[in-house]
Amino acid sequence: MSRGMRLMAVHAHPDDESSKGSATTAKYVAEGSRVRVVSCTGGERGDILNERLKGRPEIERDLVAYRRREMRAAQGVLGCEHTWLGFVDSGLPEGDPLPPLPEGCFALEDLEVTTEALVRVIREFRPHVLTTYDEKGGYPHPDHMMCHRVAMSAFVAAGEHGRYPDAGEPWQPLKVYYNSGHSLERLTAIHEAMAAEGLESPYTDWLANWKPRRTGRVTTEIVCADYFETRDRALLAHATQVDPDGFWFRVPVPLQQRVWPHEDFEAALSYVPIRPVEDDLFAGLGTPEEADALATSGDLMLAYDGRPPDMEESA
Repeated sequence: MSRGMRLMAVHAHPDDESSKGSATTAKYVAEGSRVRVVSCTGGERGDILNERLKGRPEIERDLVAYRRREMRAAQGVLGCEHTWLGFVDSGLPEGDPLPPLPEGCFALEDLEVTTEALVRVIREFRPHVLTTYDEKGGYPHPDHMMCHRVAMSAFVAAGEHGRYPDAGEPWQPLKVYYNSGHSLERLTAIHEAMAAEGLESPYTDWLANWKPRRTGRVTTEIVCADYFETRDRALLAHATQVDPDGFWFRVPVPLQQRVWPHEDFEAALSYVPIRPVEDDLFAGLGTPEEADALATSGDLMLAYDGRPPDMEESA
């Protein structure tokens, strides 16, 4: 039981917290943990992806405010806490060659500035565990890749005396994990299950054009099938970003619960040993009081470094 533990999920945009690891968030909240979602940007340059909402003036005249309301709704569904880190969405550049990123955007911010901002939140919330994206960002959005850099930098800096002395008392999170939701193994298992039941899989083209990205392995499986419907309700709260009849909802929840009843994570760095396959992000940390004492001990040494040595994923 994780009661009393604290988890921080660091994401790039509002809606990312609902599409990546949100059933795990809901499960831990239900078990008595505190979970804080950090949105590095406000999603200011996101498009309206839901065809039903395009052209509505009350949305288009202030999309930023609308997306903030959507985030509050998703937060209410998940039961988590939330912090806006305060940086500006970089947008997803398109074209060949790609255009330059807009001045002042998150992806172009000085790493010292963004790290200090997240360190402040870490030292205030005092999480035992962080989750974020891998070094490829989960997918190649500049904000996702910057989110990775910032989260990993702050994971180290938050516990260091002398770093950012005005940002609060040092606090060392004990583990950091990468979200690993769209693995080839998961997509293949669901695709094959849908085919076996005579259903049209949304992953047919995705799998046919699969391009390996990086090495890495799942170390942790959080069984959270009971919270898949909560996950979907949180995602639907981001109405401008998600079509309720779209891609995300074409796999029946009962099939997902049967075929792949867990959300997957990849341990990146840990100050306690990692013994795959874990079933708890807080595994090895003991009681909240023991974890608190460890996080403030000041003499920790890494017990596990699972970061892949290269940037190419094997097939």
